[in-house]
Amino acid sequence: MWATLGLFTAASGAVPPFLMNALCFAFSGTLALIVVRLRSGSFKALRQPLAPWLVGVLGLFGFHFLYFTSLRNAPPVEANLINYLWPLLIVLFSGLLPGERLRWFHLAGAGLGLVGAALLVTRGQGLDLDPRYAFGYGVAILSALTWSSYSVISRRFGSVPTDAVAGFCLATAVLSALCHLALEETVWPATPGQWAAVLALGAFPVGAAFFTWDYGLKRGNIQVLGAAAYLAPLLSTLLLIAFGYGAFTWPVAAACILITVGAVVAAQEMIFRRGRKVAEPAPRTR
Repeated sequence: MWATLGLFTAASGAVPPFLMNALCFAFSGTLALIVVRLRSGSFKALRQPLAPWLVGVLGLFGFHFLYFTSLRNAPPVEANLINYLWPLLIVLFSGLLPGERLRWFHLAGAGLGLVGAALLVTRGQGLDLDPRYAFGYGVAILSALTWSSYSVISRRFGSVPTDAVAGFCLATAVLSALCHLALEETVWPATPGQWAAVLALGAFPVGAAFFTWDYGLKRGNIQVLGAAAYLAPLLSTLLLIAFGYGAFTWPVAAACILITVGAVVAAQEMIFRRGRKVAEPAPRTR
């Protein structure tokens, strides 16, 4: 779902980022509340202590605020690549969780994914970190730290139901709307097709994707999730190429190989694990 973010954004017109955030999170949060109500008959899932609310809202809103701020204060290529440190940071931070074991192949897989993402973002042309944009680079680092920290800390709140994310989405919509009013000029989608793209964004990459991510973090292999997250920029690039927004080049081909191999390397213990047969006890003899 996150891979469709670039495609739907490209089809949504010139809507500014914080307004887009407000529209998408308002739609996804409202839709999720309806589903929660129909399924459980109440909004009890939203009655959580302050700590999960702070982590959820700071994670969703804080990441987007910092990411957009970094793009405003640094060249997009460099800011985007720095931001894509978050999957690697998830793998690293997971070693701090109780019961988790960080292995060399988790790091190797995430590292290969980062190299592949670098090829995608830079188009194989290298980086030029200009000291004039130090503030923007710093904010990009903070955005990566925010999303990786949110993801790892969410695992500590395993008892908080994923339905609570509906409330986090609505709070993020309100904060995004305030940022829009303070920082941006209002530009609405101009055509029915652009409105459809906005609704698709709210339904999937800026909606259901956050619920599935929360579920996976709390119940899945967090190191594998971190390394496999580099598939998002790869699939996004391939979708944009398929719909005529880009071309298939050698950096894209190399990124395909690096990110796929990295995900397999990180998940090798899970993929190639062989079930152990329990030996039956030998019959007792007198």
